[in-house]
Amino acid sequence: MAIVVNMPRLSDTMEEGTVAKWLKSVGDKIEEGDILAEIETDKATMEFESFNEGTLLHIGIQEGDTAPVDSLLAIIGDEGEDISALISGGGATASEEESAEEPVAEDSSEDAEAQGSGEIPEGVEIVKMPRLSDTMEEGTVASWLKKVGDDVEEGDILAEIETDKATMEFESFYNGKLLYIGIQEGESSPVDAVLAVIGPEGTDVDAVLSNNSGGSKKSSATEAKKEDKKSADTTGKKEVSKSVADGERIFASPLAKKIAADKGIDLASVSGSGDNGRITKKDIENYTPSAAATPVASSSAKADNAIASQPVSMALPSGEEGTEEVKNSNMRKAIAKALGNSKFNAPHFYLTIEVDMDNAKASRAQINSLPDTKVSFNDMVLKACAMALKKHPQVNTTWSADATKFHKHIHMGVAVAVDEGLVVPVVKHADLLGLTQIGSAVKDLAGKARNKKIAPSEMEGSTFTVSNLGMFGILEFTSIINQPNSAILSVGAIVEKPVVKNGEIVVGNTMKLTLACDHRTVDGAVGAQFLQTLRYFVENPVTMLA
Repeated sequence: MAIVVNMPRLSDTMEEGTVAKWLKSVGDKIEEGDILAEIETDKATMEFESFNEGTLLHIGIQEGDTAPVDSLLAIIGDEGEDISALISGGGATASEEESAEEPVAEDSSEDAEAQGSGEIPEGVEIVKMPRLSDTMEEGTVASWLKKVGDDVEEGDILAEIETDKATMEFESFYNGKLLYIGIQEGESSPVDAVLAVIGPEGTDVDAVLSNNSGGSKKSSATEAKKEDKKSADTTGKKEVSKSVADGERIFASPLAKKIAADKGIDLASVSGSGDNGRITKKDIENYTPSAAATPVASSSAKADNAIASQPVSMALPSGEEGTEEVKNSNMRKAIAKALGNSKFNAPHFYLTIEVDMDNAKASRAQINSLPDTKVSFNDMVLKACAMALKKHPQVNTTWSADATKFHKHIHMGVAVAVDEGLVVPVVKHADLLGLTQIGSAVKDLAGKARNKKIAPSEMEGSTFTVSNLGMFGILEFTSIINQPNSAILSVGAIVEKPVVKNGEIVVGNTMKLTLACDHRTVDGAVGAQFLQTLRYFVENPVTMLA
């Protein structure tokens, strides 16, 4: 009996998927566990395997096409089996065609000219602002890597888009010419706004946009089209494609990045064969160390980037007043919204302890004396928190209106300061990692965050968060809870001062830790007990090595 295979939901936020590549053809024999296709989700390109055996009788979504979750992806059954009823039973195509024809009838009653443009011409694709993270509501085009009139191939990077979490490369799923740019560099638009139009040269872009938006943008489309052409003519060769060798950006498909990570290959050493030096899956599979390319970043490029990252100059002649408005980035807006919701919705209370760091300092010095080993005090605090959470599961929770979720896993969020604000990468299963493993993970994630190369999936799922301002000399502070966590720990600086030990005043090293708790899930006694356990682990680091 034939089995219908639908577009799978490969991530918690996935609403539609794109078939990047079919690894099986109609007529091929399928075994359980065979990889059917590579599917691009909102987070990554992933292999999709078959859970059934039989013959691949039908492919419902072609390579490069995008379809919603649960759309007909394929049919597997016995060779020669009649599947016409299953194909027609999908019904999605017919209903979509009917809905597409309705505006044609309305347009024809208003305007005879619109009647001829009721359908988007074959080969023309309207590219919309993608949802690149689970919380993204709008995106900002940081830069266009293609301009109107350029040839675009499937997999080419069209633009860099700034979300509320990071700046990410957005690649094309279509072939053709870039006919229209709907969102200019520096502009923000909601998800699903028209980003670009790709299609054959000579396409009437005005008609396409008019049909897509009900005719409301026809005049503006004409102006934008003219302006794009003018910009393309004036810039000419001035706009140079960036490549791997610019020292700042590495072009690589999501699948290539995944394979490289699995194989431990440094993408900076791989020569890309794709457009703009983009690294593809084939490049990773064919990579050998002897063929490694060594990109050299020019000092002038680094200097330019350093200048660009400087804050707005506030210098004014003496006695004059001045104000300058700087547009809020999507990240800044997201931070404001998330922290505002947390502070105003979750009833915070704070508990502070002072811990003896003498043993921790001695242990860290001994650990770091080992070859190729580097452990920070923050790594020790993270490990101690993970161990304390196992003993106090009430702190490792999430509040909801109907129930409190007790997490059996421990994912530690680590607050990292970046140019535009604050991000929280997540160290997964921190309780199962050693000190050096936690240190390596934090260093890698923090580096990605500061370079805006961190993936949304690497900032999701935290169950507890640590914020450390000790390196800035801050002795004690309170943090706003990173929801949906129930608590966040604020770590101050280690201070050398007189302390009382065994009835005598001696020089000691202490550090203050402040726990912010959501009173809906964590009561005062629970928070206090957690801090007692945390103190024990921090003051006795040998317990974290057992």
